[in-house]
Amino acid sequence: MVLVLEHSPEGALGVILNRPTVVTVTEALPEDVLAAFVGDEAVYEGGPVDPESVIMIGEYLAEFVPAEGAIALGTVRVVEPDTDFNALPDQVHGLRVFGGYAGWSAGQLDEEIEDEAWIDCECEPGDIFTVTPSMLWHDVLDRQGGQMRLVARMPEDPSLN
Repeated sequence: MVLVLEHSPEGALGVILNRPTVVTVTEALPEDVLAAFVGDEAVYEGGPVDPESVIMIGEYLAEFVPAEGAIALGTVRVVEPDTDFNALPDQVHGLRVFGGYAGWSAGQLDEEIEDEAWIDCECEPGDIFTVTPSMLWHDVLDRQGGQMRLVARMPEDPSLN
């Protein structure tokens, strides 16, 4: 399940929402403030591109929502690198950390969507901060209704049916 953060004529960039790693934020980030705030939450595998890079997505309290950001999904924004990390724990009530990202060259994602290689769905803030990432694909398809609800309910191995 990929959340597209940027999509322009130059290309696209996103993060995979349902791949937690065994690495915790405390182990991965040098920022003691963030490590203490997020605790033992997993770093998520954002994608295969530049796995050493870090992208953070925060769900901001209404009074602290940045005016600009890579995504604008309610009060959810990408945490910009120049953010005052000491103030961040007082400004967000949800934070997810991703190592790496998924990327597409100019026109590549558009072609893949046109070829129906992706199922395009609206994201909800709860999708980003799910506590059950293994069920995210199922949950998102199920709320689409119709045929997507049937796809969501297919067993992982239909031969066992």
